[in-house]
Parts: sequence; C-alpha cells; structure tokens
Amino acid sequence: MLPLLFVTGFSFIVLISEALVKKSEPVSYWLSLIGLAGGIVLAVSGFSVKSDSFSSMLTSGGYGNFFSILFLVSALVTVVLSRDYIRTTHSDFGEFYLLIIFAAIGMMLMASAADLIVLFLGLELMSICLYVLAGFFRKKLKSNESSFKYFVLGAFSTGFLLYGIALIYGASHSTNIARLAAQLPMLATSKLFFAGLGLVLIGLAFKIAAVPFHMWVPDVYEGAPTTITGFMSTGAKAAAFAALIMIFNFPPFHLPNIREGLALLAAASMILGNVVAISQTNIKRMLAYSSVAHAGYMLVGLAAMNQLGRNGIIFYLAAYTMMNLGAFGIVSFLERDSDENLQIESYAGLATRRPVLAALMAVFMLSLSGLPPFGSFFGKYYIFLAAVDSQLTWLAILAVLTSVIGVYYYLRVVVVMYFKEGVAGETPLPSYFSLAAVSLTAMAILYLGIFPSSVLDTIQRLF
Repeated sequence: MLPLLFVTGFSFIVLISEALVKKSEPVSYWLSLIGLAGGIVLAVSGFSVKSDSFSSMLTSGGYGNFFSILFLVSALVTVVLSRDYIRTTHSDFGEFYLLIIFAAIGMMLMASAADLIVLFLGLELMSICLYVLAGFFRKKLKSNESSFKYFVLGAFSTGFLLYGIALIYGASHSTNIARLAAQLPMLATSKLFFAGLGLVLIGLAFKIAAVPFHMWVPDVYEGAPTTITGFMSTGAKAAAFAALIMIFNFPPFHLPNIREGLALLAAASMILGNVVAISQTNIKRMLAYSSVAHAGYMLVGLAAMNQLGRNGIIFYLAAYTMMNLGAFGIVSFLERDSDENLQIESYAGLATRRPVLAALMAVFMLSLSGLPPFGSFFGKYYIFLAAVDSQLTWLAILAVLTSVIGVYYYLRVVVVMYFKEGVAGETPLPSYFSLAAVSLTAMAILYLGIFPSSVLDTIQRLF
C-alpha cells in the first residue's frame, strides 16, 4: 500500500507547510510535484505485487496501481498547468494544490477498493475536494454557480449510491465485492439485490456524466477553473469507471436486466452528447458535451460484459485522460482573466499566431474524434469489437455513426485555427514547463496509437 500511504503522507506535509509557512504557494507547488511523482514511481515499482490488505478491504498492485498511475499523472499534469493559470486569474493560493492531492487520494481509494464502504469513502473524498475546486474562483459568479450545482446534484447522487449499498448489504449480508461475486448465483433472483445494484449504477452514472445524469456537466465544466475542468473530466471519470468495472464485472447471462440498462445508458449518452455538442460555440461547453459522448462509448464496453470490453475501456481511459488533459491545457493557455478566448471563433488564426499551440490542439482534436494513428482509435476499436462479440451489434453500429458526428465538431476547431483569419492581438505564451507537460500528453497519445499492444499486454495482466 506504499503508493497510497506515501501520497497521503506528503499531503499532510503540504497541509502543515500551508499552516506554518508565509506565502507558501511555491512551497506547496514543489512539495505537491514531489509527492505525486514519488507516488507514480512507487506505483510502477509495486505493479506486479498483487495482494489484499486491511482484511480484504483494499487491493494492491495490478488493477489498483494501474489506475493510481493514471490518477497521479492526471494530478501531476494539472498541478503543472495550474501554476501559471491561477497566477493569471489572481487566485494563487496554496490550498489549490492540496485539494488536487486529496482528490487524487480519493480516486486511488476508489480504484483499490475491494469493499463498497471503502469505495464510498474514496468517492466522497474525491467529490468534496472537487466541489471546492470547482468554485475556487470565489469572485466569479460562474465559478460559484458551478460549485453549487455540482455540490447539490453530487450530494443527491451520493444518496442513491449509499442507499444502494445498504440494499445490497441487506440482500447479501456483505459489502465485499469478491464475496458478492461469489454469491451471485444465489442473488440473481433477489429483487432487493437488483434494486441496490441499480441505485449504485445511478450514483456512479452521475460521476461519469452518462445521460440522463449529465445535466450538471456543461455548467460545471464552463464555470470551474479550466485546469480543474480537465482534471474532473479525466481523473473523476476514470475513478468512476474503475469502480464500475469492478462492480459490474459479471457474466452477462446472470444479469440480463443490468446489461440492457447499461446498453440504453450508452446509446442515450452517445446520441445526446454528440448531437448537442454540434451547436456549442463555447469550447469548454463543447468539450463538456463531448465528454458525455465519450462516457457512452466506454459504457458500450461495460455493457458487453466480456474481457475485450473491459480491456478496451481501460485502454480508452488511458488515451482519453491524455487527450482531454492536453485539450483543456491549451484552453487554459489561451484563456485570460476575463474569460476571453473561450469561444471557438476566438481560435481563428491561431496557427499563424502560435503555430506550436495550434499543432498540439489539432492533435488533441483529431485524437478525440477517434482518427488513427492516435490512441483513441484503438480504444474505440476494441470496445466496438467487444460489443459485436457480445451480440450487441446494434449498439456498435450506433457507436460508429455517432462517432462520425463527433468528427465534425472536432474538425471544426482545426478548420477555425488553420483556415480562418483571426483578429490581430497578443496571444498569451505559456511557460516552458507547462508547454512541456502538454507536449508529453500529445506524445503519449501517439505512443498509444502506434504501440497499442504494449499497453494492452499490461492491461491483460491486471486481473
């Protein structure tokens, strides 16, 4: 459990430095980077050691470590990108970095949970930190609105999740995920168990922003600090999917109703997310609705309920984390204190003014659209193939058709950057450190697209 314990210990060090050091922002920033980087190193080194800890409440190694690496990388990139961003917006407070670390610890708990109670604790730790981070710009009305909406609806969804856990416990007398899976043949006829499972699905569907539990997404993504929007859309979504894969990793013939429910959630998310994204003029709202569509694609793999679908979701999450972090990173570079440059039209002529930023943004947009040779192409391919193998051909066809819609609004950003003339003016230049972080995410996307088998071989060893 060293990665989790190490990051938690460093979070306490950052917390104490906040209390004791005047003007502690630089200290908190560097301590946060050291803590997160150290956690990544420990998670990689302990990857092959698989065991249970704390009376089978937590798992270590393999699955938990893979997702911990993903969360810590997401948090590390967010911290790097946030330093310049929060200075520009006059909100440079050290607790910003501390909340990111605490949220990452909650995500790690969710991925390592072997018990529904630990899953709930991790979810709450992550959520409470994100509620605060969403409203971190206290003087901005949109940021306050974002935090309030996220908090109210998040608390409501948590009620569903916790009541679902209570019903599952009532039906099975256990909250341990492995024991629940072992009892599945007996529980398959229990209405109480299915009701609990359905409520848990609703609670987690809110976190992944699946339709019809997506209504908070556009307003929260638009009002939250842009780097935090990127963190929410990647880390929080990956954590919720890590929990969903663990809980719903059942043979499909045991849970036909749950499988149909997942397929309907996937179909609705893909259709609404892609169709509504077309009409958006604000780039953060466009990316918000596209995140709903991407949740739908990943739910296709979950509905397939087979090994290929499970592996496809994990691969897709790795690619999605990199491309969304990069996209929101570019948006944060161009955004100003007065929320300028958030309209898609404001990207006109960016290729002339800042060719490097335009090229990176083009990579992220093309990757989000699912075109080769980027990692998301293979993620979608494995997920759609899993749906066909599981006799959900109609869902795979729908996923392909909605992906074509997605290509349109992503390519629109590329067209605006390269083929429209912009208004002359100064375009902010990011620091070399921030630019390097975004460039590394672009390189990771290309690596996943060119060498997908290397990552898939690792994923197959997780279970």
